[in-house]
Amino acid sequence: MTVSSLRDPTDAERIRLSRWRTSSFWVMLVGYIGYYLCRGNLSVAMPLLSQEFHYTNSDLGIILTFSELAYALGKFTTGPLADQVGGKKVFIVGMVGAVIFNLVFPSFSSIFAFAVVWSFCRYFLSMGWGGIIKVIGEWYEPERNGTIMGLISINFQFGSVAASLFCAGLIALGVGWKGLFYWPAAVVTLIAIWSYFGSRETPADVIPGVRFGKNAGVKKSLADFGNADGGSVGSLEIIKTLAKIPLFRQVVVFSFLAHLLRSVFLFWTPKLLVDIGMGNANAAMTSAVFPLLGCVGTIFLGWYTDRYAKSGDRTRVMSVMLGGLAISLFVIAVLIPYRLEFQTAIIIFLGLGGFFLYGPYSMSAGCLTLDIAGSKGAGTCTGMLDGVGYIGGALAAWGAGAMSDHLGWSEVFIVLGVIAIFSAAWTFYMSWSFRRRVAPAAPITA
Repeated sequence: MTVSSLRDPTDAERIRLSRWRTSSFWVMLVGYIGYYLCRGNLSVAMPLLSQEFHYTNSDLGIILTFSELAYALGKFTTGPLADQVGGKKVFIVGMVGAVIFNLVFPSFSSIFAFAVVWSFCRYFLSMGWGGIIKVIGEWYEPERNGTIMGLISINFQFGSVAASLFCAGLIALGVGWKGLFYWPAAVVTLIAIWSYFGSRETPADVIPGVRFGKNAGVKKSLADFGNADGGSVGSLEIIKTLAKIPLFRQVVVFSFLAHLLRSVFLFWTPKLLVDIGMGNANAAMTSAVFPLLGCVGTIFLGWYTDRYAKSGDRTRVMSVMLGGLAISLFVIAVLIPYRLEFQTAIIIFLGLGGFFLYGPYSMSAGCLTLDIAGSKGAGTCTGMLDGVGYIGGALAAWGAGAMSDHLGWSEVFIVLGVIAIFSAAWTFYMSWSFRRRVAPAAPITA
């Protein structure tokens, strides 16, 4: 059915569709927070695993590296799957798989077994974001990409906050490291049941043949898949089309850099704080400041670019924020040798790091994905971008642990600061490249 053949919904139908859109939005928001309860618990558990089994940071980095690679593999394969079978199906299956492997994880005690089980868990966890992009892309007009994806993207920042605070509470109650996997699995089981009944794949699953969501907008994605008004497009055709788009190739590079930066914070912040003298529960709770301010940065950047980046250039302000990230990282590197003497300052700059990083990171993983591929190729696009990104995350997960063991945490943050400067320069180049492509041609004079 083509867009031109769709009819406008009646007032009663519009109310019904709006209710399902709101419900599906909240499922994608809260459901992905559930994903993080079954993901962020590992970083909180790592200090306990180190104390229980005498693992070094390099040992723990093995679990992180292999599971990040499994996550990358999942992105490459499950992102295109969402385009073919539907985002909701992939989203639910991923949640169920994560629950199962969280229940299995505490049954083992060796680094090798932990790495294998958590790699399977991360493969299923990789299904979540591609499913979200696909569903949200169907339900909302393209003109609202920045604001809606800015709002929906707080799910993984707040998911990190929720995981940290939930696990900190469990530790304070005396729950051992195994409980940090059992209890999140129990909560996410309930979220999965609600997600199944509380969402719909597309507006057509509620009322067929009406103009609503993506079909009600006029803004087009950069990618043209030919039969955009017809059925699904093959994954190979989507990949070929995306590869021809300069912005997509540029965002692939940025995704690698952004995931590398984020992975260090995501996995190592609680361990860093324990290493400089904090207790386990306090470190778990304090580490939430990074994703908490990341929520603010994400919403701000989405709103700002929808309102002020009318030309479509969302990357210029990203470069400014990444410059702020670099400054924050260098300040943290200077303060770390003083341990808890400057504890408040370290926490403040960790929070600022979250604000400056999560906005640009979320932009590449969400809004830019829909700007480039639209809802038709959203799953494949986000799978390719995140797949490359999490290869960078795997390198960072192992590298940060090994470097902290041999050189110290200050040196880790100096390296991160240099990478942030390069990322800022790259997004500035992306902005310049975009403005050059859209600039009007000079008039021809006689």
